[in-house]
Amino acid sequence: MLIDLHAHTWPRSHDSVLNPDDLIVRAKQAGLDAVCFTEHDTMWDHKSIEELRAKHNFLVLAGVEISTDDGHILAWGIDRYVFGMHRSRELASYTERASGALVAAHPYRRQMPWFSRSEEETTMALEKAMRNPAYQYVKALETLNGRGSDKENEFSRRLQEMMGMPGTAGTDSHAISDIGKVATYFDREIHDERELIEELKAGRYYPVDMRTGKPVGVPS
Repeated sequence: MLIDLHAHTWPRSHDSVLNPDDLIVRAKQAGLDAVCFTEHDTMWDHKSIEELRAKHNFLVLAGVEISTDDGHILAWGIDRYVFGMHRSRELASYTERASGALVAAHPYRRQMPWFSRSEEETTMALEKAMRNPAYQYVKALETLNGRGSDKENEFSRRLQEMMGMPGTAGTDSHAISDIGKVATYFDREIHDERELIEELKAGRYYPVDMRTGKPVGVPS
């Protein structure tokens, strides 16, 4: 099944202009099977998610995007923001206690050189990114971000390959035009957040570019 693992709605994400209902309608039209609401440092409550699922007869999953000192991290399984989560180690500790899962969002940010003059510079940046302390805690890297450029996503894909980790895809939607560009394909059916977490931990998924219909960065 195809799931958008990374999307933002207003007003829970202040930089989004997407109404939750509009996002769901557009996701259905794009052929997705589910969408994750991953607001910035803000969690959806279970009751609101259940109401949206029933209203649209569509699987809506709740996650969150946490801003840490080591980059932005998508998290599932935690139910509230706790001070200290801006440190990836503490976020990981809390997520582990909640039996949740973490994925590094758009890993090219703050790690890819803006003006790389040589392949050597890019390789050095990739090797430095591999030492990001947060990556010892995540289950995957978001190797296909719908708002990232081809060059940025290529950096993420190469980093994923070098680290030997699974990759995910998310639109990082903030507007209608973002929805439906990319998604993560899961081998097994998912019906709720617990099953999503189980699959994220198992690694049975890969990124898909919905614009071409092709998988991205799938291990041979």
